[in-house]
Amino acid sequence: MATKPTESRIVTCESMTTGHPDKLCDQISDALLDAHLVRDPYTRCGIEAAASGNEVWVFGQVASRDPLNHSEIEQVARRVIRDIGYESAEEGIDPDTCTVRVTIDPQSGDIAMGVVRDDGVLGASDQGIVYGYATNETPEGLPLPLVLAQRLTRALATARTTGAIPWLRPDGKAQVSVRYVGDTPQEVTAFVVSAQHRAETPIEEVRSTLEALAREALGEWVTPNTKVHINPTGRFVVGGPLADSGLTGRKVIADTYGGVAHHGGGAFSGKDGTKVDRSAAYAARQAALHLVRGKFAARAEIAIAYAIGVDKPVALTVDTFGTGTIPDEQIAELVALKFDLRPAAMIERLELRTPLFERTARDGHVGHADLPWEHENEIDPKTEFLKSVAERAGASQGAPGRFPCGHLQRLTKAHLAAGEHFPYGAQGAELLACVVCESIEGSATATKGGRA
Repeated sequence: MATKPTESRIVTCESMTTGHPDKLCDQISDALLDAHLVRDPYTRCGIEAAASGNEVWVFGQVASRDPLNHSEIEQVARRVIRDIGYESAEEGIDPDTCTVRVTIDPQSGDIAMGVVRDDGVLGASDQGIVYGYATNETPEGLPLPLVLAQRLTRALATARTTGAIPWLRPDGKAQVSVRYVGDTPQEVTAFVVSAQHRAETPIEEVRSTLEALAREALGEWVTPNTKVHINPTGRFVVGGPLADSGLTGRKVIADTYGGVAHHGGGAFSGKDGTKVDRSAAYAARQAALHLVRGKFAARAEIAIAYAIGVDKPVALTVDTFGTGTIPDEQIAELVALKFDLRPAAMIERLELRTPLFERTARDGHVGHADLPWEHENEIDPKTEFLKSVAERAGASQGAPGRFPCGHLQRLTKAHLAAGEHFPYGAQGAELLACVVCESIEGSATATKGGRA
């Protein structure tokens, strides 16, 4: 639903440091996924972790030609804890003395037969709904309060790891509230910073130092009326799993869209690309970015649904919240045309067989320009093929079966060269937009939904 231009509202988002117990578990899960992909890029796995006190439990399922053994899994878990910055059980968890339990089983054969089908097609590993979102309010394509909250946790991490604030410890979180009028952010109305510190540091020093750090990170968005809360309880010495148990997947909202957009509910960390609750969520984000940066909409949310063992989505919808330049139904057809949303295609396009996942658990799954799904102009091979056919046929304005620009709208076998075939065994293609010009005019005037 569109926001009224004069409506005033407050949107709040949060972010966690790498030492938060849930984030620690996310990083262990994705570090183990990366380690498996290094040894076997076709590994299928769903690895989770839980942490409490000075103990970590790693559990899940793995199908790999060269799986990690229990000792190697333990080594990866300890390395992650050490890299985060924990040093002792008294402050949260000790990477050297903590207990690491491992319960890893093979992937269920019943699931595997749906993922790798007898016909060679890679099917979705489960049913489910995923969402992707983008907005034009920040360069990252993310909601402003989320971007600002992430600035705060990055500032905490930088201050700790560089030694600029020597008494900071790994655990921490931040929260930012932003007032909007319509869809336009106006100011930060409140921010909260809670950061773990050494026992000997006076609370007055903690609060004054961290408030200055936060104000610098938030910049001009802070006003004289902004409410400030720094370590509100007055003491944050015990942190990590000693203070709160951790579990993989519980911070997926903060690590995607901060609650501003929908989420399908599935965790990301520890899951390989055959699991569409991760791969398709990334693909939906890529498509949403394309819509926003291509000026189809100021905001866009894409929902995709799958059935286990089936490669193509069973549903795809788009909501532009009243900001679309053409009807949402036509935009959804454009997304289906431009982006191949089958598991095998998403894995290939988004480079999901490469070990790039631990950093997503550390820094967030979206909003980083070097991640493959943040490149919104990727075109799938199907569209590239159709484009080459249309380009070869040339432009002829006014001819039947063509867009106003003159390029082909209806492609038949007569347009193919010797040895060429339409994708997926199709007999032809009727395009919703000119794949040569990618014209908004063509997409707006196209009415038929048939496509290869």
